[in-house]
Amino acid sequence: MASHKSALKRIKQSSKANTRNREHVTKLRHQMRRLNAVLKTKDKAAAEALLKPTLVLIDHSVRKGVLHRNAAARHKSRLTLKFKALA
Repeated sequence: MASHKSALKRIKQSSKANTRNREHVTKLRHQMRRLNAVLKTKDKAAAEALLKPTLVLIDHSVRKGVLHRNAAARHKSRLTLKFKALA
């Protein structure tokens, strides 16, 4: 265990950030799973309602540093392709 004041503070900060990032990743994964489930049912109206918030959440996670920008682009591309295949 750390004994310096600065090291103790750093441990506290990193654990807070870890918790925050984990919550964000969980939220993102759940949203993507929800959208994929709707896309499998081929319900276009429900998929359209979920697509935009999911894409916004992906962009937000890139800005927060939770997701790499190339990974985000890949996820967005695949989701929009699946959505366009419904038409």
